[in-house]
Amino acid sequence: MSYYLHITRSYVEKFGDYGYPEIIIYSVNLKNYHQWRDENRWDLISEDLIKAANKLEAAGAELGLIATNTMHKVFNQVQSKVSLPLINLIEATAQEVQLKGITTVALLGTKFTMSEDFYIDGLRSRGLSVLVPSLADQACIHQIIVDELVRGVISAASKQQYLDIINKLKLQGAEGVILGCTEIPLLIKAEDCDITVIDTATLHAEAALLRAISR
Repeated sequence: MSYYLHITRSYVEKFGDYGYPEIIIYSVNLKNYHQWRDENRWDLISEDLIKAANKLEAAGAELGLIATNTMHKVFNQVQSKVSLPLINLIEATAQEVQLKGITTVALLGTKFTMSEDFYIDGLRSRGLSVLVPSLADQACIHQIIVDELVRGVISAASKQQYLDIINKLKLQGAEGVILGCTEIPLLIKAEDCDITVIDTATLHAEAALLRAISR
């Protein structure tokens, strides 16, 4: 929903009318995805996303987004099997970080996003230095995402834990922090931090809008 709201509101702010692009939403069975992820069955996730992309294209979509950071682990596999152009969230994030003049960035997200190569290597391949939290802090971040944020639970105590972790990463040299899970912006806002905050959900949605209106 955050993607839809950003695209429609950003369009109105830019153009002053309601002629924003038509949007088709395909909602996947998240229970299945969590099970496949935990069982390391990324092949099943990839297959399901391929089916989803094909259905969206059949419904008239000309451009697509996988509206989650973690599932970008299979982005290349999906894009290679579908004709629908997809916008890569990791590429969009790296471009935004570079536009802000940041060279060393902290990464928060699910344990998969923070610990596996697909996201970190995607940023490093574009010349960025990436810092991730300690294993204990990664566990804390992940637990808050799955136990609270995906359920819409917003806790002041959890927010402070996140801010403490961000501050540790700042002391290690981070100039900015990537909120590499679309739920984290529910808890952490730019004004909460004294380093640059990169909201991946917002920038991914904005990239889609700009691509759509330029077609």
